[in-house]
Amino acid sequence: MARQNSSRKRGQRGFMSRCLQCFHKPGCLIAFILAVAVYAYLCWTFLVAPYNVRWQARYGKVELPAGYSIHGIDISHHQGDIDWEELSKATLGDAPITFVLMKGTEGQSLLDDCFNDNFYQASQWRYIRGVYHFYVPTAGTARKQAKWYLKQVHLGDDDLPPILDVEKVGSLTKAQVRSEVKAWLDECEKAYGLPPIIYTYYKFKEQYLDGPEFDRYPYWIAHYYVKQVGYKGEWKFWQHTDCGRVRGIRGDVDLNVYNGSMYDLKKLCINYEESDD
Repeated sequence: MARQNSSRKRGQRGFMSRCLQCFHKPGCLIAFILAVAVYAYLCWTFLVAPYNVRWQARYGKVELPAGYSIHGIDISHHQGDIDWEELSKATLGDAPITFVLMKGTEGQSLLDDCFNDNFYQASQWRYIRGVYHFYVPTAGTARKQAKWYLKQVHLGDDDLPPILDVEKVGSLTKAQVRSEVKAWLDECEKAYGLPPIIYTYYKFKEQYLDGPEFDRYPYWIAHYYVKQVGYKGEWKFWQHTDCGRVRGIRGDVDLNVYNGSMYDLKKLCINYEESDD
């Protein structure tokens, strides 16, 4: 056994010696340096750079998108009990929080645990409110899911129209996804007389909702940790991070901006009437 170990060590030293001799040759040294440089570049490009802003956000450094003055948050039971008085003092950059979007329903039978309190408190603190339904492709038809939303969520004047959160397809084909989404939108538009808002991430929009029949709806696009939205079409809201921090909420919260003026945002709401002021 001792002779085998000694032989192995001599072999290892011989290999290292040959490697060192190779580095004395200019061609080998240059090739090695180039290989290391290419490896480092690939690691940065594909492993580090795409997540650099994400890691900054995880440690509390969220860079707000430039050029937007109207900010909001979206909440659900994940945020737990919210201190609404503290939230009313919160700012994002120099701007106050103007709108609060919240989860209302999911599938055909689930109501968010914090919805009723969030819905009431958002009104009491005079935020523009919006309520979304999380579509579940395996939980009954979209029309039945829309009826569940309408039964549980009673939007009022100056609230945003119904919002459909669609980001999963299950085993549905593209044609089935489009048909189901349209059924939900039609049912809710019939109830409120306004086109609902569609929430999704930009690649889902481009892949599944690329038909002209979906062009008339306002979009709320999710695209995190980037300086600009990747989606090239028209959009109203941009969910730009899921790592936001604001007063009154423990832990992370999604941050959003509105793409337009305050007048445009109010015109998007149900039964908005201009004041005489």
